[in-house]
Amino acid sequence: MTSPIQLAAAPLLLLVVVVAGTRSSRIFSVADYGAAGDGFRYDTAAIQAAVDACAAAGGGRVLLPAPGNYLTATVQLRSRVVLEVPPGARLLGGTRQADYPPESRRWYVVLAENTTGAGITGGGEINGQGGAFVVRPSEVKNVMVSWNATGDCLGDECRPRLVGFIDSKDVRIHDITLNQPAYWCLHLVRCDNTVIHNVSIFGDFKTPNNDGIDIEDSNNTVITDCHIDTGDDAISPKSTTGPVYNLTATNCWMRTKSCAIKFGSASFFDFKRLVFDNITIVDSHRGLGMQIRDGGNVNDVVFSNIKMRTRYYHPLWWGRAEPIYITTCPRHPDSKEGAISDIRFINISSVSENGVFLAGSKHGLLRNLKFKNIDLTYKRWTNYTGGLYDYRPGCQEMVKHKTGGMMLEHISGLEIDNVRMRWARGSLKGWNVNPILFRPSTIDNLSFHDWQSVDVQ
Repeated sequence: MTSPIQLAAAPLLLLVVVVAGTRSSRIFSVADYGAAGDGFRYDTAAIQAAVDACAAAGGGRVLLPAPGNYLTATVQLRSRVVLEVPPGARLLGGTRQADYPPESRRWYVVLAENTTGAGITGGGEINGQGGAFVVRPSEVKNVMVSWNATGDCLGDECRPRLVGFIDSKDVRIHDITLNQPAYWCLHLVRCDNTVIHNVSIFGDFKTPNNDGIDIEDSNNTVITDCHIDTGDDAISPKSTTGPVYNLTATNCWMRTKSCAIKFGSASFFDFKRLVFDNITIVDSHRGLGMQIRDGGNVNDVVFSNIKMRTRYYHPLWWGRAEPIYITTCPRHPDSKEGAISDIRFINISSVSENGVFLAGSKHGLLRNLKFKNIDLTYKRWTNYTGGLYDYRPGCQEMVKHKTGGMMLEHISGLEIDNVRMRWARGSLKGWNVNPILFRPSTIDNLSFHDWQSVDVQ
């Protein structure tokens, strides 16, 4: 397998191509097409006209001049068109359902479909005005608007996403702030050869489903130097209509009320050859997670050089403060059970309010997991109730259980090499404080080398 270092070097070459290409591009200013930039009048027609003219000319950059606030309905990018939002300029997503296409799958402020070489850059901001979609504010979890009158979508997930690339190639998104999405923030669907670099994402911490980056059925994706601070999953590969392979994320910072890096829960197809290296995770409900629920398999994944701090939040949010959460089980009784195999955790340290949770299922085993150079510190500092294992979505839901440093079930092949557990005993009221909890009948082929469990102040 290609090493994390080799994969991490790839974005640098790709980004040189991006920057060189955009510097020589023709510039189409939306002001020349009648954009007001006052934040009150809709500039959709002017922005779209500039995009279409740019595409007709063979490509280039569409510029939103600064300063300016450009209110818009859905803007559709074209091939070889790069949207440039410079510092001091903001693209504001409309808050009316009429601002978006009839089909909910196309509800994005910026949308690129079937494009080659489209992108976004500039150093400015795209803002989804997510606060306008809050129906009832809550300190625990906001209740959000639902545009589901037609039945095209269901529940409180009927809200617009911020930026979407669908069935596109050679996507380039760099040097941009994505702010206050009403729903998912940056969404790749069936895309190939994508570079996401130096993107800052800020979502409301009390808003559900405002994921940072969702990589759905998309391959050959590189994410570098991103800052993601949001209420729901930060980076989430999903396999709904096809596999996800060759994804590398490096040099990123994340905070979330859900899971920082989460596979699934949409997991109908396989995940292969993914690397997450040099990641910092701060005060998240989970650190590294897999929720395989629909029959897809996971193989050949590396998590390396990661520092994290995970804590409890209200149980309305999925997660129970696990630094590492690897699970596979059927979403429904008749669902397939996927397997997870050849997963490596290398050079990882965490301070957490809960233990590592590794749970396969009867027909979906966890195979060949390796932990090398791992430092796990356990302590409590919030007042939320512990003693629960969270299998959601589906499966067993929430289960009362003793809490240990590692909980293991349905595993064949687990290697622990230079792993240290540190216990802040004075702060662990209610813990079982067993280093390892497992049912022997579901586990085989365990290997322990240089493993320690020690008390600390």
